[in-house]
Amino acid sequence: MKQPKLVQNDSWLNPYGDVIKHRMIKAENKRKELLHNRHSSLSQFANGYLSFGLFEENGIKILREWLPNAQKVYLIGDFSNWISDESFAFINIGNGVWEFKVNNDTLKHGDLYRIKVCWNEGEGERIPAWSRRVVQDDDTKVFSAQVWMPEKQYKWKNNKKITHVAPIIYEAHIGMSGENEKVNSFIEFKNEVLPRISKLGYNTIQFMAIQEHPYYGSFGYHVSNYFAVSSRFGTPEELKELIDEAHGFGIRVIMDIVHSHAVRNEIEGLGRYDGTQYQFFHDGSRGEHPAWDSYCFDYGKNEVLHFLLSNVKFWLDEFNFDGFRFDGITSMLYFDHGLERDFTSYSYYFDGGQDEDAITYLILANQLMKEINPNTISIAEEMSGYPGIASKFEDGGIGFDYRLAMGIPDFWIKMLKESRDEDWNVGQIFGELTSKRSDEKTISYAESHDQALVGDKTVAFRLMDKDMYFQMKVEDSNLVIDRGMALHKMIRFITIATGGGGYLNFMGNEFGHPEWIDFPRAGNNWSYKHATRQWSLVDRFDLKYKFLNAFDEQIVKLVSSKQLLDIFPCNIQKINEPDNIISFSRSDLIFVFNFHPTQSYTDYGIPVKDGKYKFLFSSDDLKFGGFGRYDENQIYHSSLITPEDNNYQIKLYIPARTAVVLEKMPIPKVFSRLKSRRG
Repeated sequence: MKQPKLVQNDSWLNPYGDVIKHRMIKAENKRKELLHNRHSSLSQFANGYLSFGLFEENGIKILREWLPNAQKVYLIGDFSNWISDESFAFINIGNGVWEFKVNNDTLKHGDLYRIKVCWNEGEGERIPAWSRRVVQDDDTKVFSAQVWMPEKQYKWKNNKKITHVAPIIYEAHIGMSGENEKVNSFIEFKNEVLPRISKLGYNTIQFMAIQEHPYYGSFGYHVSNYFAVSSRFGTPEELKELIDEAHGFGIRVIMDIVHSHAVRNEIEGLGRYDGTQYQFFHDGSRGEHPAWDSYCFDYGKNEVLHFLLSNVKFWLDEFNFDGFRFDGITSMLYFDHGLERDFTSYSYYFDGGQDEDAITYLILANQLMKEINPNTISIAEEMSGYPGIASKFEDGGIGFDYRLAMGIPDFWIKMLKESRDEDWNVGQIFGELTSKRSDEKTISYAESHDQALVGDKTVAFRLMDKDMYFQMKVEDSNLVIDRGMALHKMIRFITIATGGGGYLNFMGNEFGHPEWIDFPRAGNNWSYKHATRQWSLVDRFDLKYKFLNAFDEQIVKLVSSKQLLDIFPCNIQKINEPDNIISFSRSDLIFVFNFHPTQSYTDYGIPVKDGKYKFLFSSDDLKFGGFGRYDENQIYHSSLITPEDNNYQIKLYIPARTAVVLEKMPIPKVFSRLKSRRG
């Protein structure tokens, strides 16, 4: 087996070529083992949700669960006074699988139920692992599975559009998407937020916290019920309606999927599901995440692979999701979860400290997605820089379509916290934004939900802080606000304009949402105050938030219309560190950023190709809250600098803290033919 393309393209990987090939072979062998002449494809293997949990077959309701350590299993609910009764006992049908055929009068749509699992020297009530609906009692706070078999099945209205455009992602959380201090619903999001996203021009929505989770404040990352839509936000049909409506707008919908760990809860989770920790998870300390207070899956077990791969297919098949952002990939890749490494050497990726079972699972999950729908997209939330995470499997990679560029928001926060903007190094800025492996696509972003959680601040709040409370009126003049608005626009613009495959923004940050995110918890007296979005701020004509929102719409639509995120690379036109000037080209556009806090430049030369350039827009436009220092009708003619080298430039006025974008004008066809003849 020759060296994979991943190694051929990166000589630093040569010493580890055999390890990479070993991982490829391991994944191929596991795939063959799972199919083993019983299944024609991974997609067929991943049909577990059709034959586990509560389902109907030939008019008979069947409840089936994998409980290898169980001695007895009972169905409990109102019909049994919530106690075990032999008439509701499951039958062990082999291989640790227990089954109960339910009398149709016993369980009806909307009924609540759990199972009681008995094992040697113990027993406990459990919510079935494959449950599709889990609800919490308002008074007792106890969770139960709920029969969800409505008479009318949801009928999809809009066909998903086949699209290969780069994802421009609007990251959203349903519950905190409203302005009122409560948990918002799928329907409210569909009616009130989805039209905003469409108007802004985003082509992809990424939903957080869709899988059921017992603690709202976990942001959905401590999952308890993998096949259940979080009932806080509404019903499965209402989620389908929301996704359907988004597809009608031409917007893809992906979801955060959490397969990196699981909540420790036992009744409403997988913790000690059959009385053992090691059923779904590793036994002992390896099965416990030291930082997240959660359990870690054993990806070496075929039953676990069946559960997780079926979960991937379930959300794609049942809800028409267009893909996933896989959470916590770094934690999965390493036995130490990446907590004890600084990843300053390639050896850290191949030194035997990697969980190759987890790597195999991720490869199979990505292969499964493409089998089901070649147009799905998968994004890895991975911070170690693992080589090949977003490269094709046949090239030696894991197969994700994109990697989150997690270093970019960290870089911006570090710059804002630790240095004055007059000391920023523009060469370093450009390097950080464009640094990526040539064989991988990345999702660039200035901030996600992570940067705004309690204890931190949004970029806008970090720039303007308390002045946002008192000085955001359109007629107000305030230097802190002027600086903050200018840099907020420039940071976001240069991040998307240099993006290496995709872009992401968290809900509300497009208009500079103030303050932080803080879910109800004991520490804030269970308040919803900061688990909301203040849309009224951007809707008010007398506040400056509308300017930031308008600018976000402008840059998203520019990048989308020109398909810039698919055009590589960004070509440097000029970087002048003393002047704090960055200029680069992409397609037929020229971008110029002046990060200097006070110095404006007149007749500043920017190298370009010969031709004429028209002004498109700048962050200084009045409609974006700037000072309107550009002539929008200006045409810039290139001039020859050095005839012997055929070098040209245009000369610009570049105000301080301003970004401008120009477009090269096409050469008239007649003139083009004349020029060609002279040549």
